[in-house]
Amino acid sequence: MNDDDSTFGEAPSNASTSIRSSVTRYEWKHGRRYHAYQSGTYPFPNDEREQDRLDMLHHATTRLLDDRLFLAPIQPDGMRILDIGTGTGLWPIQMGDLYPGASITGNDLSPIQPTWVPTNVNFLVDDVELDWIETNTYDYIHCRYMSASIKDWPRLIRQIHDALKPGGWVEFQEFSTTFTSDDGSMGVDHPTHAFVQLSLTLKEACSKMGRMLDPTPCLKRWSSEGGFNTIEQHVFKAPIGNWPKGVRSKEVGTMMGVGLSDGVDGMTAVLVRDVLGWSADEVEVLNAKVRSATRSDPKVMADYVVVLAQKDK
Repeated sequence: MNDDDSTFGEAPSNASTSIRSSVTRYEWKHGRRYHAYQSGTYPFPNDEREQDRLDMLHHATTRLLDDRLFLAPIQPDGMRILDIGTGTGLWPIQMGDLYPGASITGNDLSPIQPTWVPTNVNFLVDDVELDWIETNTYDYIHCRYMSASIKDWPRLIRQIHDALKPGGWVEFQEFSTTFTSDDGSMGVDHPTHAFVQLSLTLKEACSKMGRMLDPTPCLKRWSSEGGFNTIEQHVFKAPIGNWPKGVRSKEVGTMMGVGLSDGVDGMTAVLVRDVLGWSADEVEVLNAKVRSATRSDPKVMADYVVVLAQKDK
């Protein structure tokens, strides 16, 4: 970012003006740092290692979508936009820079976003599972990477519907946890594969927490039941590892592989050790298998599912 760029400044955001000190009294478990607000509701870390992983995931999925930040048929300038579970805030920051006429809010349980942001971007510490007060407020709502984070997806989608203006769009982007191979050699019928073992283990832990690891099979149906009539789904194949030959696919695969290898410790620390009660040694065996698989197994892919839904005009 260029410090001379006139679109950047100390934005008057809640992230810098109204956060109580309690939300930054982070918790530490198994050598990783976790959010303080609504403690225990989100099972993944918020420390610098995790922030680096989230930023890498953002770059990977943006490349996967042909360098697009969204697929909804919108013109963001002049719109009021909400980014649910914004994480490091990279998506709103890039959107704010590209569309200075938009007003963009990102919310998250953790105030880990920067304060030097485009002046049309602000951040809130908020829990999207609580009651929303907004109705007919937003033109576009962006919601991604919320796997294992939500207890009641249908309720969240109903609240999103109510918060959108007539004609407004919501966009969900989530990874399926069913791994496949480009040559069809690996899938759900290979339960001994490290990726499948990880997926099944995390699914069991999330179930015990009352949360869903993989909402992708249900997003279209929930959107319909939540009041949306115009709904479409797009599925992109995300490679894991540097095996693809194309430049873009190789970039995506390399980032996906590194992100999974570096991030598996954070994925399993609370969910597998605390929720399932595995020992540190047992968890490390699983993590080591996953790290090895990201380097050695060819042609592994995961579906990246994008669901778009429009509120009736």
